[in-house]
Amino acid sequence: MEQINSHVQGNKLHLRHGPIELSIAVEAANPSDRRAAFAAAEDRFATILEELVGDLCFLRRPVGDRVPLSPVAERMYCAVVTERDLFLTPMAAVAGAVADEILDTMLSVALLRKALVNNGGDIAYFAAPGEPLRILMSTLAGERLGVANLPAGRGGVATSGWGGRSFSLGIADSVTVLAETAAEADAAATLVTNAVDLPGHPAVRRSPAEELSPESDLGARLVTTGCGRLTDGEIEQALAAGMEEAERLHATARLDAALLLLQGRFAQFGPRLIAQPHTTKAA
Repeated sequence: MEQINSHVQGNKLHLRHGPIELSIAVEAANPSDRRAAFAAAEDRFATILEELVGDLCFLRRPVGDRVPLSPVAERMYCAVVTERDLFLTPMAAVAGAVADEILDTMLSVALLRKALVNNGGDIAYFAAPGEPLRILMSTLAGERLGVANLPAGRGGVATSGWGGRSFSLGIADSVTVLAETAAEADAAATLVTNAVDLPGHPAVRRSPAEELSPESDLGARLVTTGCGRLTDGEIEQALAAGMEEAERLHATARLDAALLLLQGRFAQFGPRLIAQPHTTKAA
């Protein structure tokens, strides 16, 4: 199996193993706590990829009955099990679940003031009371949106969109979600992104997922490959559909806040995620 790459620079640790690449940052009053957290993170990270590969057959299927799973796969299952009426596989929560696992591993061995585990933009974080945590937010294309002030405690932030690393059924340029865990945020961002849509619209280009990636868990389902220019009314219609899904997820405690963006317009649900977004608010 491919060797794990690890690099420490001050209060930051970078880990890479196969397709998983983590950026970790911690703040601790005692340097020994930082060292203990990094050592625990590296030890736990060493086996995660192998564990996920062992559970892959189950993780690529729609949610069904519970089966014995590795810890990260169990997090993935729990993040999507309430959505078994929709087509959603545990893979929708994989990045967030890995981030959660590493964060909890560090918190179990060290006293930290702040900790952040970033797995490709899906983030698990911890902030002690009185320790404000701020993160820069951007679209999947790298356009800066502003600064998010995250509440104290433990939580997760995830971003999804049709132009991201994973396939999407919808047309949102990006949807950023704040939830209790990164796995829940990951799954919720996927669902809200899928809901921002204009079914049958001629400007939206779609292809079967399996034609783009034969191993995709989405199979023959049509995923978005492009979206032409939409009218203001069409943008607002699509964003409204996404907001409705965000409200549904909030009602079942799967989402705390969401920021939806489509072609320069945005809509926010719940507590404001960012200050002064560099976009136009939908009517």
